[in-house]
Amino acid sequence: MTAPIRVLMITSDWPDRAHWGGTATFIARQVDFLRAAGVAVDVFPFRGGKQPTRYAAAWLDVRRRLRHRRYDLIHAQFGQSGLLALPKRVPLVVTFRGDDLLGVLSDADGRRTALGRLLPVLSRLVARRADATIVVSEHLGEFLDDGAKPHVIPSGVDFQRFRLIPQPEARRHLGLPSDRRLVLFVGNPDLPRKRYGLARQAVGIVGRSLPVELVLGWAVPHDQIPYFMNACDALVFTSLQEGSPNVVKEALACNLPVVSVAIGDVPERLRGLAGCEVCADDRPETIAAALARVLRRGERVASRERLHQLDEHVITERVIAVYHSVLARATRRSNGQGSSAP
Repeated sequence: MTAPIRVLMITSDWPDRAHWGGTATFIARQVDFLRAAGVAVDVFPFRGGKQPTRYAAAWLDVRRRLRHRRYDLIHAQFGQSGLLALPKRVPLVVTFRGDDLLGVLSDADGRRTALGRLLPVLSRLVARRADATIVVSEHLGEFLDDGAKPHVIPSGVDFQRFRLIPQPEARRHLGLPSDRRLVLFVGNPDLPRKRYGLARQAVGIVGRSLPVELVLGWAVPHDQIPYFMNACDALVFTSLQEGSPNVVKEALACNLPVVSVAIGDVPERLRGLAGCEVCADDRPETIAAALARVLRRGERVASRERLHQLDEHVITERVIAVYHSVLARATRRSNGQGSSAP
């Protein structure tokens, strides 16, 4: 029997600090699927909090773990997590998810901070030393050095959880009204980068001609989000900055029409999909017009069948294939056979 690949996964985001969902949930789900596929994954979660002393302490913890346990490779989630793996003792795979390459936006005003501008610089440094890089959307690869050849592997979708539920049943489950159209917004309304106010403005404009209500999917258990997506008539997505937003993919898994600003990989995801719209600009009037067209159409979209490549099992196999390629190169190097680029 072949021994399992032993992976130390370092992540600065983990669901004990993101109870309802978010990126931490998707990372934890990836760990679950990797383990189910036979990969031996140890998770090293840490919280840097933009504090160098915390990174130094976490770096020392990782060094101690590497001395006492044997791993075939490290998989860092986010560029900043990769700092803890340098200098390398085992091969390094890094997944870049958005802010680490685009820069961090302030929670106060949505503007890029000084530290936020430093993070992409550090992420590119980590990428140069990594044995393989993964980006969750193709456009993120443009923020790596020229000549970088990252693997494009988005976060997967759990199709068993994000299933089709009859709309009347979903509305009854959530206690939502049945006499009006419902537009869903998923995200923290207090974060400027999510632009909840923009969504409210757009829905308010739609409300002048259609009976409509904006529904907020936030601070609820993640397993309830599928009910929201099946209960509503459209998802409105107004974020200022994203990599590959999972909420859009999860909505499409539920055949929920999506109206979005042009951000991240959303235009690629919605291209050619009847009943969804990418807005030409970020004005509330433009978003409202798109929402009105979608709501008047009054139909679900045939999107679930297009997402088979995002099934979590498929994504897991692609990640494992990256592990195998990295380990094969490491073996060739140790045997003096040279190496090829990641």
